[in-house]
Amino acid sequence: MEPTTQSPQPTERPAVIGVLGGIASGKSSVARLLAGPRGRVIDADRLVDEAYRSPRFVAELAREFGAGVLDSDGGADRRALATLVFTDPKKRAWLEAHIHPAVRERIAEELAAAEREHAPRVVLDVPLLLENDAAHGLVARCDRLVFVESRLEDRERRAALNRGWAAGEVGRREAAQLPLEAKRRRAHAVVSNFAGSLELAREVARVERELGLPPLAP
Repeated sequence: MEPTTQSPQPTERPAVIGVLGGIASGKSSVARLLAGPRGRVIDADRLVDEAYRSPRFVAELAREFGAGVLDSDGGADRRALATLVFTDPKKRAWLEAHIHPAVRERIAEELAAAEREHAPRVVLDVPLLLENDAAHGLVARCDRLVFVESRLEDRERRAALNRGWAAGEVGRREAAQLPLEAKRRRAHAVVSNFAGSLELAREVARVERELGLPPLAP
């Protein structure tokens, strides 16, 4: 009797969760909690930093915008660049046309790596996930969307402390984005970030149960 051969089982795809919310609402903290020790957070800000450190990209920036967007070490000064493009749609369009493809490619690589590693979850910590979906198409990859709710005064305090932003800057930037209520409506669940790290962990655990996400083994 010849031995039977079993067909290879299909690889189980990780659950992909996208995190939505306002500026400085705690999205990165929620992403880390959702991923847990065995999941993977895809941090778009980190991938953008990688792109900005590319000598080729820095040279393109200098050619397009001049030396004023370079820091003292000759790298990209992201704060100066953000100030420059924020009020100029043409400059912003040029920057997005150059940065989005590089970041999109890296996100695809990280999603593929998570699948190869059998990560149970992948959490997308991608600013403007909904607004930039036409450029990266990530929303369709998400099994669930989670909105992080936080008071404006708390978000302004975090932005001032962690980013050095002036009062009113959060509101000014969010005026150019999709309204928070529209983001909340797109979400499958809402995490309230009102009361510190312990309560935030409880909120994330509640949302995991609400969404029917399987518990993560240690």
